[in-house]
Amino acid sequence: MSDPSWTDGILLKIVNVVVYLLFLGSNVYTVAAPNDIYYTGKETYLTPAPWAFLVWALIHLLLLGTIIYQFFPAGKIVIIDGISWRFALLGILTAIYVNLWAGHHYVVAFIFALFVSSAVTHIYYVVKKHYAPQSIWDELFIHLPFSLYHGWTTVLVVLSLFEAFGVNALTTPAGVWTKIFVFLALLFLEATAATYAFSSPEGDLPASIAIAWSLWAIFAHQKGSVFIHWTALAFAIITLFWVIKGAYGLGTKAWGGSVRLEDEERAPLVGDN
Repeated sequence: MSDPSWTDGILLKIVNVVVYLLFLGSNVYTVAAPNDIYYTGKETYLTPAPWAFLVWALIHLLLLGTIIYQFFPAGKIVIIDGISWRFALLGILTAIYVNLWAGHHYVVAFIFALFVSSAVTHIYYVVKKHYAPQSIWDELFIHLPFSLYHGWTTVLVVLSLFEAFGVNALTTPAGVWTKIFVFLALLFLEATAATYAFSSPEGDLPASIAIAWSLWAIFAHQKGSVFIHWTALAFAIITLFWVIKGAYGLGTKAWGGSVRLEDEERAPLVGDN
């Protein structure tokens, strides 16, 4: 068998590059648009501080590494052979969702948030179940971005649900039912972070961080209701324990657990197919 070439699967690689640019461009639009979308969108009782959306920037940066990594044999095995066309589908769905959200079409945006969540979940489980990291590059450019993406889309689905069907916090006081639904949403996010923390011996730190970051942003922004403000703080603090557990598990894995990253780091970026 001939040595693997960077041109193997070139059509899908080119499609991934194009979709990445579309995906990135859509999210840059939400930041750079003249109407300043983060301050002019619908205000709900679950809306986080605008800095919560900086998670997008980190995801973009990591996925840039993913796009480059697909041209190497080790990356091609997972990204082209394993993830296949799911990445392109995820990018297209995300671009549609972001533009709908930026255009204040909240009901349709919520529907596409569910599609995005479904697409990234497929990728997440393909990577987790079938492609254990073989090097630090697998961790950085495959497992890390899609774990972070998976946790972040969970937050986006909940936020989009409240934007689509929740009351406007600027015009309507928080009633009993609103407080109950917000409490359940915060509980769901915290419980999801806990699920990530116990999903494996080392947990899933990036996904837990995405949720914890969002809960702190909700606490910082929600000052119109005392109950919601302090409830968000309580769940944010609890979620920090799951982040710490994930960090401890990752440290154990790296420095003496079942998989020693320092040994794997010796593997070259361009490995055998």
